[in-house]
Amino acid sequence: MATRGQPRQLYPAGSAGAEALATGGAASAEGPGRSGPLQDETLGVASVPSQWRGVQGIRRETKSCQTASIATAEAAAQTWKHVDAEVQTEAPVPVGVLPASQYDGPRLAAFLRRVEAMVIRELNKNWQSHAFDGFEVNWTEQQPTVTCLHTLGYPPAQGQGLHVTSVSWNTTGSVVACAYGRLDDGDWSTLKSFVCAWNLDRRGLNPQQPSAVVEVPSAVMCLAFHPTQPSHVAGGLYSGEVLVWDMSHPEDPLLWRTGLTDDTHTDPVYQVVWLPEPRHSHRFQVLSAATDGKVLLWQGVGAGQLQLTDGFALVVQQLPRNTKLRKPPRGETEVGATAVAFSSFDPSLFVLGTEGGFPLKCSLVAEEAALTQRPSSVPLRAPAQLIFSPHGGPIYSVSCSPFHRNLFLSAGTDGHIHLYSMLQAQPLASLQLSHKYLFAVRWSPVRPLVFAAASGEGDVQLFDLQKSSQKPTVSIKQTQDESPVYCLEFNHQQTQLLAAGDAKGTVKVWQLSTEFTEQGPRETEDLEQLAAEVAT
Repeated sequence: MATRGQPRQLYPAGSAGAEALATGGAASAEGPGRSGPLQDETLGVASVPSQWRGVQGIRRETKSCQTASIATAEAAAQTWKHVDAEVQTEAPVPVGVLPASQYDGPRLAAFLRRVEAMVIRELNKNWQSHAFDGFEVNWTEQQPTVTCLHTLGYPPAQGQGLHVTSVSWNTTGSVVACAYGRLDDGDWSTLKSFVCAWNLDRRGLNPQQPSAVVEVPSAVMCLAFHPTQPSHVAGGLYSGEVLVWDMSHPEDPLLWRTGLTDDTHTDPVYQVVWLPEPRHSHRFQVLSAATDGKVLLWQGVGAGQLQLTDGFALVVQQLPRNTKLRKPPRGETEVGATAVAFSSFDPSLFVLGTEGGFPLKCSLVAEEAALTQRPSSVPLRAPAQLIFSPHGGPIYSVSCSPFHRNLFLSAGTDGHIHLYSMLQAQPLASLQLSHKYLFAVRWSPVRPLVFAAASGEGDVQLFDLQKSSQKPTVSIKQTQDESPVYCLEFNHQQTQLLAAGDAKGTVKVWQLSTEFTEQGPRETEDLEQLAAEVAT
């Protein structure tokens, strides 16, 4: 329902219109039902269509949004390889049957009867011949006899002019360690030195950056890896101390040390050896030999201490008198030990090299007390049982044969290598290898008649006694300026490897050919025969 007012009367403009408008406005205020110019009236519904909507409907546009068209592609890969290979022998040529007329049966039979006795005689002679004993056909390709695999060094040690005094392979055969020190004249007790190790199996090996480096306050004279713990290594110092390090913890490697006590060596330690305990074969002790005349056994205990458990003293008055020796200087009672080698057949038997140039056969189970005034926390015993004919100067190295219980080698400053039997004082053979010192000798772990020697002329010499007993089979030039080679060791796991250290501070790892690593069929018998023939 809508209300619409009556049409209003229009008034003239001006004051009269305004007055009338005012009057009319007053009258409208009277409300419904009152007389006045405006009155309420009810009318029908009026609608006003929207013109705007119509216009907009006409102008309506359709819009849409679409992404760019999707690109598609098809690709296919197909390999195709076809190889034909055929092997065909030549077409067989039929063998024609010779005419029967070309065979002379009676003459052939007569010939065979005539030569039968001679052929049988020659066959019997060949059957009894030993000309081809031990001959084996080798179908493998021949390789160079010796090649250099690695040239290792530690520049800070080489910068100080330090020598490689000792090398050692760990029990896995993958790590080689070396000791840096000095072997020439001088006081090296306060010289800082190093023990370095390289893992040759590690990818990206840097020959000038060892896998582990240990700084040591005194020159290191010798080194030996533990027989079962791949990272444990023992070392002997110029100061007389013995230390054990764990190379797997280079930030804090020291495990045990002897310290400076009354039991400690007073002279440089020239060799250390790991030995199984008599009652506990899985536990090991460290044996040390020094030029103060003492051979000591140490056991690692708590608090990083090596404790003396047993010991021996070499006193001139207690040496066996089976060989005439030069009279020692007045007042000298101790015999300086410079090298140690243990028998592979008797764990209590060992050989000592001495400053006097004579080897000594010794025993760990000797009971005679040593006549020494040196203070010691354990009683010291006299180990010497037999004295051998001497070299012309101090002995630097000894090595027991791993294939014969009685044979050992010694090398000394006289440039000779002596082959001894434990059963007699005189050497079985003497070989002059150098006009200078010989610093090291080692039996091969796989060839009974092969050994290696390190010379003061810069050579590593390999001997095969099956080929020659007078000259080396191969002579390797380790240093170009003839600087001495001080140490060498065969790798007992990777038997084709030989490590040698020299005065240049370098360790070279040499790879040997099968000529030096494969044992011949009669080699052990030849070694037995050599020992038996010369000893009689």
